[in-house]
Amino acid sequence: MRAFITGGAGFIGSHLADALIARGDEVTILDNMSTGSQANIAHLKEKITVHTGDIRDVALVNELVEQSDIVFHLAAALGVKNIMDHTIESIDRNFAGSEVVLNAATTHKKRIIIASTSEIYGKNPNQPLHEESDRVVGPPQKIRWTYSDAKALEEAVAHTLHKTHGLKVTTIRFFNTVGPRQTGQYGMVVPRFIQAALKNEEIVIYDDGSQSRVFCHIEDAIRAVLTLADTDSTIGDYFNVGGMGETTIKELATKIIARTNSQSPIKHIPYTEAYPAGFEDMQRRVPDISKIKKSIGWAPTHTLDSIIEDIVAHYSLGNLK
Repeated sequence: MRAFITGGAGFIGSHLADALIARGDEVTILDNMSTGSQANIAHLKEKITVHTGDIRDVALVNELVEQSDIVFHLAAALGVKNIMDHTIESIDRNFAGSEVVLNAATTHKKRIIIASTSEIYGKNPNQPLHEESDRVVGPPQKIRWTYSDAKALEEAVAHTLHKTHGLKVTTIRFFNTVGPRQTGQYGMVVPRFIQAALKNEEIVIYDDGSQSRVFCHIEDAIRAVLTLADTDSTIGDYFNVGGMGETTIKELATKIIARTNSQSPIKHIPYTEAYPAGFEDMQRRVPDISKIKKSIGWAPTHTLDSIIEDIVAHYSLGNLK
């Protein structure tokens, strides 16, 4: 199969490329390298085709989609701090860029998997979050939610194109996917904590650390992506993909310090010191994954302990900067 991955040099995209190559597929990647990295795909350079460019390039996207059998649309501006620092560019890339990819897949009648996000649900307090949960976001001046808004519009366009033009789309809402190659540069908490712990540097926790999350190993996430892509009954539908085992951010830091035998102190700072005006957080984010379990029999296999083990091992192999 000829697979086309937008954002293929990113964290999730590069792992997806690994899995597709391993099963014998041809892989073409489009990435502007803003949050992706050549280092993520360097080991595949003889096996894949890479185009450095933007998903808003209509001609290029149409050409690459037409040449493919399936499209995995993962490209996005991401990371809360990045979104807040580059709000307008991020909105445009996440919505206008996605519209280009979705229209190309519709025109050329291609199967497409789109990567959405748990951010879709905003700060809905009713947990765990299932696929029909309401979106609860703050007022427009809380620009932290512009990522959620853009991805919600992307989902709406995909759903509409499926209903009106038969677009063969499946939407995946990722919940806190983590693993080797993920950078802490854009605020991702697990690699940020582990890197600090390995260096015996301060581990910075925003607010009191009572916020809770559930983390999903990239291996489990990729297995979900491929199974959903291979299952025609998932076309036109949307699925949460997340891990198991809720933990607070403070508990996460303590666990990482213990695992790495670190001397890192924990430092608490208020959100106002970490983010510009317009930020707010959600206290809990817990996925309900019963739908995907019922639909394709998928369930995560990794625990938080095994996730930490794999990321520590990754940095211990000389990937610590």
